[in-house]
This record gives sequence, structure tokens and C-alpha cells, in this order.
Amino acid sequence: MSLAKVKGDTAAVMAELGRNARAAARVLASATPAQKRTALLTAAGAINAHRAKILKANGRDMEAAKAKGISKAFLDRLLLTDARIDAMIEAVRTIAELPDPVGSVIAEWDRPNGLHIQRVRTPLGVIGVIFESRPNVTADAGALCLKAGNAVILRGGSDSFYSSQAIVDCLLDGLHLAGLPVEAIQLVPTTDRAAVGEMLAGLDGNIDVIVPRGGKTLVARVQAEARVPVFAHLEGLVHVYIDRSADLEKAVAITLNAKMRRTGICGAAETLLVHRDVADTHLRPIIAALQGAGCEIRGDATVCALVPDAKPATESDWRTEYEDAIISVKVVDSIEAAIAHIEHYSSHHTEAVIAEDPAAVELFFNSIDSAILMHNASTQFADGGEFGFGGEIGIATGKMHARGPVGVEQLTSFQYRVRGNGQLRP
Repeated sequence: MSLAKVKGDTAAVMAELGRNARAAARVLASATPAQKRTALLTAAGAINAHRAKILKANGRDMEAAKAKGISKAFLDRLLLTDARIDAMIEAVRTIAELPDPVGSVIAEWDRPNGLHIQRVRTPLGVIGVIFESRPNVTADAGALCLKAGNAVILRGGSDSFYSSQAIVDCLLDGLHLAGLPVEAIQLVPTTDRAAVGEMLAGLDGNIDVIVPRGGKTLVARVQAEARVPVFAHLEGLVHVYIDRSADLEKAVAITLNAKMRRTGICGAAETLLVHRDVADTHLRPIIAALQGAGCEIRGDATVCALVPDAKPATESDWRTEYEDAIISVKVVDSIEAAIAHIEHYSSHHTEAVIAEDPAAVELFFNSIDSAILMHNASTQFADGGEFGFGGEIGIATGKMHARGPVGVEQLTSFQYRVRGNGQLRP
């Protein structure tokens, strides 16, 4: 559907998408594992075959974004390269080969009266995914929702519109070949912001859950306006804590990777906390590595005294997801002080402890209430693909239903199936 056709009639177009998605979801609920696998492997092949078309579409999006003066971090998230397309293909293929969750028995038991009860995984139904800038989310979300037996309505950012459309076309090739309804994966065919409002209202009851993936403004709007359940995904205000027992080599390498591998992703470290007992031995080498990679340091008074070219950190720095080559650094008196800082400022996404003392690790793990906790590993592993999920729709930071990377299993619900032989309740 062309942009011209939907202009001025967004509500009607979105209502039609909702009806089509609900009809497709009914078919997908009983689709065989073989059908879904075929659809996904075909889609992966189509992405590979049409990479030139995808790169051309991405080039069009990139030119428009640069003309708007979009930030470097945003441009990095928007950019597609051959390597990123290869990763996209690998993710879809991995999802295709995952065990099919639909119909799997989570638990079963027998009652004294002879009733046999099973708790069985079922699709959620229709999922609305609202995301910004990252075109790969199109493939990840489409593939994960399909594998879990759900229809999906994708509303990508206007800046990635043409990239997302080119990727969806490849996913539709897979659905068509597998004999599944192409309405199972629909991209909102308009950049009109009113389309988001229609999705948040539920499309006349046809959307079962909304998954937002983007910045503060998007997530805040979704949480404020949604009339359907939301998988909460807050910003990635990620912390790395260097304990007094930390190995220096690990501390330097992990902190550098956690911050600088890709500064624009939600798993990138934004705040570094260092135990005072190792400030003299560990802080300078870590800061030197970060600065050598082009990272700006914003530190507390102790850090600024040890690192003369560090900028003084303000209160807002401890609350900022930079998504850039900037990190806030603070020296703390104890692990308890580090935990208190994290609990006060964290968005409950991902935190890491670098330590060799098992007791310190256990205290950190038992005291921090975030979706993902890392020990002696980079926070940039906070990703569904790295968890073995094939991909992810996002990182859920709430506590209801899904938490952490939202993969295939998190995109299912369950029902109870009770089998009897004529039992009557007295």
C-alpha cells in the first residue's frame, strides 16, 4: 500500500491492518512447525538474495537522516552493512531452527479424582511492535512473532521506513511459499504519527500486546496511552561496578567493551562505579583505555582529582543514557554503596559486577533488581541473540510476563487443558 493511498485515512488503514492480523493469527495458531520453519528459512534466503535492494533502501533512509542532522549514534543504529545483513540472516535462520514453543507442555499433573491437567504454551495472538531506527528489528520481530504463532503489526520509525519495507518484502516471500497468510507480518504503510495512537488504542480489540523499542519519548508515550498490555522496555541506563577484588586485566577489557564496542545500543555501559580500595590501581588504567578509544569522562570529585582532564559530573549525568562515547564515573566506598547508587539511578535493564570474590558477586546478584545481571562479562551481551534466542524484540524491564530479552518463549502465553472421563464435581 502506497503512502499516497493512506494519507488522510490513517484510522481506516490501521483498522484494516488489525482485522487482517486477527484473521492471520487464527491461521498461525494451528500452523505446523514445518510451515513456520520453511517460511523463516525462505525469508532468510530472500534477505540474502535481495541484499542489494535492502542496502539501496537503507541508503535512501541514511541520506534523509543525514539531511535532518541526525546524531552520530542514531545514524549508527540506522545503518545497514553487509556484515549487519549477514547477522540478520543468521538470526532468522537461528530462530527457524529453535524448538517450536506452541503446544509444548510446560507442566502436567493428575488429580485424585482422575483429572489430568496440562499447562500448554499458546500464541499471544496479535502483537504490535513500535520501534525506532534499527531496521534489523523488522526481521527479528517478524521472525520471532511468526515462530511463536503470532501475527505482528510493525510500526518502524519514519527514518527507517524504506529499509524496513525492503526487509518485510523478504519475510512475505517466506510466508507465501509456506502457504501462510501474508497478513501475518504487516508493516504500517504510513509515517503518520497518528498510526501509533491507533495501535495504542488496540485497533478495535485486535492487538493483544504492544512492544515498544526506542527512546524515552516513545516508551513514555506508549506507557501513558496504551489501552492494551505493554511489555515495558525502559532506557538502558547500564552500570558496571569494579569491586575491590576485581582482576585488573578483566576490569580494563570488560569496561572498554561494555562502553565502546557499540555506544548506541541499550546494553552499552553508561556509568562506571569503582571501589575506593582499587581506585589507585584500577581507575587510571581503565580511564586510559576509555580515553584512548575516544571516550569522554565525566567524574565525581575523586575521579577528577585522579584524572585531570575529566569533566565534573552533574546530578543529571547519573541519570543519563548517553548512547554516545561518554561515561559517568564514580568512586564508591563499598559494594553496598555501589548497590545503593545503582538501585537509585538504574532503569533496571542490565548491570555488571567485575569481581573475583564469590561473596561480593552473590551480594550484588541478590541485591540488584534489574532484568539482567552480569559477572565478569561485558554488558553488551545483553541481547537475545547472545542469549541463544536467535534475536529479540527488545529487553523487557518490567516484571510481568516477560523480563529481559523478549524471545520466542516470551511471546507465548499458556492455557490449561483438562482431560477427564466423566468426572462430576460433588
